[in-house]
Amino acid sequence: MKNHCSFCKKASEIVSMMVTGPEGRICDQCVTQAAQIIQLQKEDNIINDIKPVNLLRPKEIKAYLDEYVIGQEEAKKALSIAVYNHYKRLAHPASIEDDVIIEKSNILLVGETGTGKTYLVRTLAQMLEVPFCIIDATVLTEAGYVGEDVESIISRLLHAANYEVTAAERGIVYVDEIDKIARKGDNPSITRDVSGEGVQQSLLKLLEGSIVNAPPHGGRKHPDQKLTAVNTEKILFICGGAFDGITRTISNRINFNTIGFEFCAKPNARVDDKDMLKYVSASDIKGYGLIPELVGRLPVIKGLEPLTKSDLRSILTEPKNALVKQYTKLFAIDGITLTFTEETLDLIAEQAISLKLGARGLRSICESIMGEVMYTAPSLKGQDKLVIDKSYALEQLSRTRLELLRPVEKNSQDGVLKKMA
Repeated sequence: MKNHCSFCKKASEIVSMMVTGPEGRICDQCVTQAAQIIQLQKEDNIINDIKPVNLLRPKEIKAYLDEYVIGQEEAKKALSIAVYNHYKRLAHPASIEDDVIIEKSNILLVGETGTGKTYLVRTLAQMLEVPFCIIDATVLTEAGYVGEDVESIISRLLHAANYEVTAAERGIVYVDEIDKIARKGDNPSITRDVSGEGVQQSLLKLLEGSIVNAPPHGGRKHPDQKLTAVNTEKILFICGGAFDGITRTISNRINFNTIGFEFCAKPNARVDDKDMLKYVSASDIKGYGLIPELVGRLPVIKGLEPLTKSDLRSILTEPKNALVKQYTKLFAIDGITLTFTEETLDLIAEQAISLKLGARGLRSICESIMGEVMYTAPSLKGQDKLVIDKSYALEQLSRTRLELLRPVEKNSQDGVLKKMA
């Protein structure tokens, strides 16, 4: 009696292999077909399980950013518009009959350290609930050299998306320190620049949109490794950098010297240096050292304003996760009510201006002030209220010598010297 497959009824003579079980048989062809059906069903389940993007209108996106980020009105508007148009484009893909194909608009943020570039993008990704990763451009090198290949950016995004390609293809990538891979001069290099111009060339295909074969678990590629194909056309790339010294280039462009009656008629036409980044353009970025092809793939360029004392003062208390609120919650867990006086908050903002670290310097100053009390307060019995005043803050800052950075007022110089002695 011939053995037949219980599914397709083929005889064992016309198939390559027959697997026999207690209740029936199955041929290798039916096994292959069943495996393909299972794989397709798994992919459909993954697509169905992916949450839709929590897309809001541009005004609603900016209102959400306002709850977490102080200032930077123009940058928040530009990000809101770009993100809304990008995910609206993904929600309505172009059909074959459409003559107009909407291209994505990647973004370049230019601003001093501590002005909120990374924090803006992280808050956006948190609102949209999409895969998000941050990559430092300084670790990237051209393929074949020591360092990370550009494809490692996609590997990190895959990791953030739990290795689901469909979810990763709608994520957001923030490339930080993009200015550090600028070439030194405006002329093309005649030698190989493996960590500068070479990386810029490798980034072109990612930013524009192409099929990239990336190692799924990171690391360097090798011939025997299984790679994952990811389409970067649906990934939004946001680049950021301090571009130290670019204000001089902008100033030379817009604050040029003019002689004649027109200049005399407009004596106040000169732009203040602190507002210079508002007028950053693609030509300034190109002159700094980014190749024209890369600048062309970053059509939205926005400069972030330097933070003033009032901005830093607001950052301490107003955002949802403000530093003062964080310390208050930490002490509330121990049953202690923590309060900062207004003079103390002004002092912290002044110190941050002196350190020239922007909002990033606020935490280091707060840690210097709060270090001793965070060590002793939890062990004190019956301590339910704690007030951090200016004199205590000055005393703690003098121990770390951070207070020396602050200009001492003449009327309080003797008191400060006594505290430091």
